[in-house]
Amino acid sequence: MKIIDLFNSKKPVLSFEVFPPKADSPLDDIFKALDKFAKLRPDFMSVTYGAGGNGNKRTVEISSRIKNTLGIESLTHLTCIGHTKDEIDAILSNMSKNNLENILALRGDLPVGEKRLPDGKRDFSYASDLIDHIKKHKKSGIFSTAAAAYIEGHVECKSLKQDLLNLKYKYDRGVDFLITQLFFDNRRYFEFIEKAAGIGVACPIVPGIMPVFKADQIKTISAKSGCSIPADLVLMMDKYGSEPEEMKKAGIDYAARQIRDLLEGGAPGLHIYTMVRPVSTKLILEQAGIR
Repeated sequence: MKIIDLFNSKKPVLSFEVFPPKADSPLDDIFKALDKFAKLRPDFMSVTYGAGGNGNKRTVEISSRIKNTLGIESLTHLTCIGHTKDEIDAILSNMSKNNLENILALRGDLPVGEKRLPDGKRDFSYASDLIDHIKKHKKSGIFSTAAAAYIEGHVECKSLKQDLLNLKYKYDRGVDFLITQLFFDNRRYFEFIEKAAGIGVACPIVPGIMPVFKADQIKTISAKSGCSIPADLVLMMDKYGSEPEEMKKAGIDYAARQIRDLLEGGAPGLHIYTMVRPVSTKLILEQAGIR
């Protein structure tokens, strides 16, 4: 099933994001976590490209497990930077063999330790290049394509206005829906939705929610992503940052309140960056009144 059909037939659409373990770690733990996530009845689950950008093999294997064993639709992340067109074609063929129909098309980051792409590895510069390539692939009709949206602008973009134009360019290439990067102030999401609609972006834009489980972790991620942290969240992290259990409880409550407000405001779905924590994800959904 193409995930866009879910958005066309129901509201809200609930999804979780998980990530593969490191290359030298077994998959048993992530498979056990997937079983627990499945009991929460998400509409789909997304799988990131791999810890530290270690490749697509495990991403496809985990996506296949979600789709073909658990019977839940999966969204496979695919980054293009550093890949050749032939390598991307091989990944698309492998996805097709595993009955995978949905791709989150991303640029990705340069491999660790590299400052520029080597010769022969410059077929893709942006996510829009990958979207174009997927649409032109011989099996393009198989895939539904999603992309990322940056509510406060991509950290490498000079202005929010330019970033919105980049988003419109991705949309025009044939994106079916968008998932936002993390944010903690819902007003920014609703303002972003209005701005995107104003330039003709007409697809669902799903808010991505990252629960605050560890204060230092969130501060680091926010700094890298360019996501601002509202004053009330700063106070919460300062208050409970040295008390792990209290921090987790407060973070679950914050995420639940964010979710309730987003749904009341008409968000088409919710995408939770679970950090592979099924128990905490369950508590968030319960407090938000979803499950």
